[in-house]
Amino acid sequence: MNTIPSVMKGVQLLGHGGPEMLQYRDDIAVPTPHADEVLIQVLAAGMNNTDINTRIAWYSKAEGDSADASWSGNPLTFPRIQGADVCGVIVAVGKNVNQQRIGERVLIEPCIRQVKGMSLDLPWYFGSECDGGFAEYTVVDAKHAYAINSKLTDAELASFPCSYSTAENMLTRANVTANDRVLISGASGGVGSAAVQLAKARGAYVIAITSPSKNQQLLDLGVDQVIARDADLVDVLGDNSVNVVIDLVAGEQWPQFLSVLKPGGRYAVSGAIGGALVELDIRTLYLKDLSFFGCTVLEPQVFQNLVNCIEQGKVNPIIAKTFSLQDINAAQEVFLQKQYVGKLVLTI
Repeated sequence: MNTIPSVMKGVQLLGHGGPEMLQYRDDIAVPTPHADEVLIQVLAAGMNNTDINTRIAWYSKAEGDSADASWSGNPLTFPRIQGADVCGVIVAVGKNVNQQRIGERVLIEPCIRQVKGMSLDLPWYFGSECDGGFAEYTVVDAKHAYAINSKLTDAELASFPCSYSTAENMLTRANVTANDRVLISGASGGVGSAAVQLAKARGAYVIAITSPSKNQQLLDLGVDQVIARDADLVDVLGDNSVNVVIDLVAGEQWPQFLSVLKPGGRYAVSGAIGGALVELDIRTLYLKDLSFFGCTVLEPQVFQNLVNCIEQGKVNPIIAKTFSLQDINAAQEVFLQKQYVGKLVLTI
């Protein structure tokens, strides 16, 4: 076994703001695992909207105030190492963890309920309330390091944890089955393309909303129908035409989602890149007996279900491009342009 160094390379977020707040360093102290933790050598780390949102304090509901700009609604402490999507290998364990876990290839569950052996009332997000994977090493409670047996590359595996667990959680909360017609907004993004694959794995009929330039890529994933992002959903699909909406966009189109939902339909949301404030006619909600699901905290079974799907080949990684860790600013610029399908991944 290689000797674990005392310092490592990584990217630190120095505070809320622009790309200049990200600092690449080669002298960051390697973390030491506590009794219930494992030390993981990071091999690849995927990028997500939450990386940008955390940096710019998007989660804060009070403009100009970053005191609640985190997933938990508490102030972040800086410097912070971001990165929620991690594939790596366990290289050391705390005293309460079985030594046989050393050498395991793992994926980290990004929704953290256990920290240093203690259960949290309000879960943390890996790379937000605690340091994440944009570095050579990271620590996490052993409970959240899931062994993975797969022939996929490290970069391919790093494309799964955040996006696919978010998508699987939404489908789980909305109880999607083979009998459902499912409409997915933002279908070409990381979570959207994951939701497409996972909904198809459940046998559902999937309708994807995306830009026309990405139609074929989504059809190749198994989508049954593609709708242009600026189309009128009621004109194309008709009122009361889908059982479930998986929404990652929100924005001005939002009232149309409720129109196309059948009575008794289910709406699940975990993103608002099209605009966080929407117009709701409350009569539509109660007269159609709709169910709404806000999805952030993963249901207990979700991440293991995802690992099982990966190992069984039910989902495929979609890598748009990989970058080296020191090129994180260029990677985030490409990320913000949204001219790709799938995931951007940093190799460590």
